[in-house]
Amino acid sequence: MYFRFAKRVLFEFDKRLVAKMAWNAGWKGIRSIRKHQRRLKRGEFFPPFLYLSVINSCNLRCQGCWIDVAAKQSKIEADDLHRVLNEAKAMGNAFFGILGGEPLMHPELMDVLARHRDCYFQIFTNGHFLTDELARRMRELGNITPLISVEGNEVVSDQRRGHSRVWDRTMNGLENSVKHKLLTGVCTSLCQTNLDLLRESWLDRLIQLGVTYAWFHIYRPVGPLPAPELGLTPEQQRQARRFVVEMRAKKPILIVDAYHDGLGGALCPAATGFTHHIGPWGDIEPCPVIQMAKDSIHDRRPLRDVLNDSAFLRDFRQTAATYTRGCILLERPELLHELAQRHGARDSTARGTVFEELSQLESRRSQYDPDLTIPEKSWVYAIGKRLWFHDYGAYARHFRPENWQDPHAPSA
Repeated sequence: MYFRFAKRVLFEFDKRLVAKMAWNAGWKGIRSIRKHQRRLKRGEFFPPFLYLSVINSCNLRCQGCWIDVAAKQSKIEADDLHRVLNEAKAMGNAFFGILGGEPLMHPELMDVLARHRDCYFQIFTNGHFLTDELARRMRELGNITPLISVEGNEVVSDQRRGHSRVWDRTMNGLENSVKHKLLTGVCTSLCQTNLDLLRESWLDRLIQLGVTYAWFHIYRPVGPLPAPELGLTPEQQRQARRFVVEMRAKKPILIVDAYHDGLGGALCPAATGFTHHIGPWGDIEPCPVIQMAKDSIHDRRPLRDVLNDSAFLRDFRQTAATYTRGCILLERPELLHELAQRHGARDSTARGTVFEELSQLESRRSQYDPDLTIPEKSWVYAIGKRLWFHDYGAYARHFRPENWQDPHAPSA
């Protein structure tokens, strides 16, 4: 597998783009982690990775979407984006996730990213606005990887995403990206209607198309229309984890996993302090799906002070890490409601119904499985996670297994 992937790097990928990714996302990313660890030892905090939802608008209406895509358009203005990126860079950050809505609908996004070529940006997109011209510009900039969402075959894509011909337009954007040799990713939110994408033949097709990496994550029934019937069972989540671990050691394509460490232990990136999220209204949230906030990028204080001094975010990290190594939103939504009440946190959506949504969520299993640990089979991934992605001691400080409640256990 390693030889075959090296062959792809040598003969399929743009060497300049590989070098940019290795330097800005790889070397600088590891360096930002080291700075994060040193800050933690001093009792200070600033996440080494930030998600930025730059706009709320989107051309699709996906099942389970938590973004107010139909609300009046709001976006992080270019000046504010520059300020956030510059302040994060001053703390050592170099790798950013750009989300929406559909981030490519932000009219000034490319101009902003062009001014920060010392950083690397992963753009989460449905691909519909990824034209030939835009893909060409991304290649010129060299600091962008499009992560294109594919939610199933033609029929399932239309059903999952609320429009017709979604698959065709997404695949057209994917083809434009690969045509210009961008380091292109494909992500899938695994649910009941697309679980059949967990097949070797799907990965073989992505490799044939020229895709660099795949990302399978678990559908989270949240938002105003959560569609809980689409959620995976605990056994299906185990199936997904086994597939990812097996294919990492077998296929010449990178496979991303954001919810387990190298030993197979479950984790939450926000609970470990690895990342927090900034919404299109500038609110600083624990993660993209937890839409409550006490802090904002529009605070006049430096961003490092806002994040370091936030009692709300600090309490979130401690609460989440105390009760589970999985997703607190899925497993213990009532604790998030209590957290918001303790700190007077506001609903950070346009719809204003987050707390009502939380009260209606039924507890369900997430990535944490106390009965089964599936460690990495690939030594490269195991070492990489040890260097770049683990729990930073959060669970050693806070987690108590007796606090964990299995929502599927029979009542006493």
